[in-house]
Amino acid sequence: MEKGDIILLDTSVLIDYFRKTKKENTFFVELSERYDFFAISVVTKFEIYIGSNALQKDFWDSVFENFTILPLTEECIDMAVEIQQKLKMIGQTIDFADLLIAATAKFNGLAIASLNIKHFNRIIDLELVTK
Repeated sequence: MEKGDIILLDTSVLIDYFRKTKKENTFFVELSERYDFFAISVVTKFEIYIGSNALQKDFWDSVFENFTILPLTEECIDMAVEIQQKLKMIGQTIDFADLLIAATAKFNGLAIASLNIKHFNRIIDLELVTK
């Protein structure tokens, strides 16, 4: 992988970055040494903002202005349906938000960085980057 690639960040990567005092020890900082560009699903933006208070909004606004925010399109929904059907066939499920985030990554041809390995590693053909 060459520096300059773009990767989609899962919510878990951003929450980890926000919560840790020593930012240099976060997965996000590690990823920033390997990637020039970051994207998030609009679902991640939603998850972050609903879990934030008014004082945290400015922090997240400044973080998100440097990211590409990918929309949840009809094609992403079709991909989510396909993923869900495959998971059901093997008796597995994942959280709805994670399903939509994974579908956004797959539809846009992006790897996804996550600390939530348990959910995302169940999805076939999803390139998962973990710590």
